[in-house]
Amino acid sequence: MFERFTDRARRVVVLAQEEARMLNHNYIGTEHLLLGLIHEGEGIAALVLRENGIALPEVRIEVEQIIGHGQASPSGHIPFTPRAKKVLELSLREALQLHHNYIGTEHILLGLIREGEGVAAQVLVKQGANLSVLRGKVVEKTRGRGPESLADPLIGPRATHLEERLTRIEASLRRIERHLGIARPDDPPTEGHKPGGEDDEGEAASG
Repeated sequence: MFERFTDRARRVVVLAQEEARMLNHNYIGTEHLLLGLIHEGEGIAALVLRENGIALPEVRIEVEQIIGHGQASPSGHIPFTPRAKKVLELSLREALQLHHNYIGTEHILLGLIREGEGVAAQVLVKQGANLSVLRGKVVEKTRGRGPESLADPLIGPRATHLEERLTRIEASLRRIERHLGIARPDDPPTEGHKPGGEDDEGEAASG
């Protein structure tokens, strides 16, 4: 799946991990994906969110009010929660539904909206967004536009740094490929996943 991501969508995943670390969360939930979409700042998702008054400082505050701040910064790889994995799966489905052969920031946002129950969706509603209306605006923005990566190629040290970060995250995304039945034969075996997030939250703490 990862090769389908535009450069901006890849940055969103990296930024989501950074947002999780900033909050001392030992998992990447839907809330961190939302923060990553806004933090990225230039993609279709960021544009639509900005046009609808969804800003990074307010969303960070909202997330911290819902989830709280962790006690210690996590080390090493931070896993995705089941809902975040579902959002990434849905982002692929949204791309296919729109007849796109890539996954951009817009598809990740559509996945967040379609999932509809995680912390990200809760935050969007609390920020005054109507999820159905927001979805329509995202779809409208995608019409007549190609992959975001065409306008923003990655070269040099920046590309190397990003690829190193993404390599550490890719294993989680490959699990989604296997779930969708598109696994590659050289995929490594999976490990158990027990983040301190939505697996254990009773559907209330993180998404």
